[in-house]
Amino acid sequence: MKKFLAASLASGLMLSVSTVAIATETLILSSWLPPKHPIVADMIKPWIKTVEKESNGELSIKILPKALGAPPAHFDLAKDNVADITYGVHGYQPGRFKLVGVSELPFLGDSSEAASVAYWRTHEKFLAAANEHEGAVLLGLMNHGPGAIYNNVRSINSVADLDGLKFRVGGGVAGTLAKGLNITPLMAPAPKSYEMLANGVADGILFPAESIKSFKLTNYLKYATSVPGGLYNTSFFLVASSKKFNALSKSNQAALMRASGENFARIAGRGWDAADAAGRREMQAKGIEYTQASDSFINEIQQVAAPLEAAWIKLANDNGVDGAAALAYLRAEIAKESND
Repeated sequence: MKKFLAASLASGLMLSVSTVAIATETLILSSWLPPKHPIVADMIKPWIKTVEKESNGELSIKILPKALGAPPAHFDLAKDNVADITYGVHGYQPGRFKLVGVSELPFLGDSSEAASVAYWRTHEKFLAAANEHEGAVLLGLMNHGPGAIYNNVRSINSVADLDGLKFRVGGGVAGTLAKGLNITPLMAPAPKSYEMLANGVADGILFPAESIKSFKLTNYLKYATSVPGGLYNTSFFLVASSKKFNALSKSNQAALMRASGENFARIAGRGWDAADAAGRREMQAKGIEYTQASDSFINEIQQVAAPLEAAWIKLANDNGVDGAAALAYLRAEIAKESND
């Protein structure tokens, strides 16, 4: 009898464990950055923990040790159901994601957290109806910290100082802005930055402070010029395969969405801001000459930026979005978040 009870108890425990295992669903995330990069370590991983908490452990997300494709391919990896979840830079596919450019314009703010949260709210209020992420489930959006000017040739204090220099840029508004500033833009994903600077292909780079440290570029740069409010920003997406999302239980779908959206924007923004601060400290320690753009240089940048804003407003209007209202709302939300 005792043996029977013991066997029955063991069988019951195995059934219980098996039931828990069946109830738990797992999503696979393709990542094209190293595990220690702030996007992975300080943004994606904390978000994954939030997903697991919201789902009471019923939904887990595993990061693959190797990307399933090149950085520009990552939206389509989710859209085509190759990966369950991906992240990426909208600007890596020029012309595909038109409306996200509103978040990349100059002088929007100095905090990634404020910009990212405001960006998500602006998307939900104005941009979502355009359905630019059709074919995938949009989980989140974010902006990196304020973009600045870095190079190894000379200190930059005017547009004239940029004339003829070759800069790696990531596309989007940054690429268009670079041309307006007389920079020769070299379009390439961020992981190519080290190779391009180390081999002398590029003279400089447009980046947030975080990326100088993350991509180990301090030995190949001598000068940095910051722009109050940021020279530009870069828009990132976080998306899921529609097929995989629809296959999740309703409770796990809801948990995933609760953890995402504005929550993801805030998690990611805080991660960026902390990483930017660490990047500035490292550049200071390495002796990179750091200056802030003068009023006259800022005025020159504003003259280049004004047509970009006007062009985006027209583009938005042509796509059924009130461009002026969307841009004004974005700025107001950034200001509100910055003052909280």
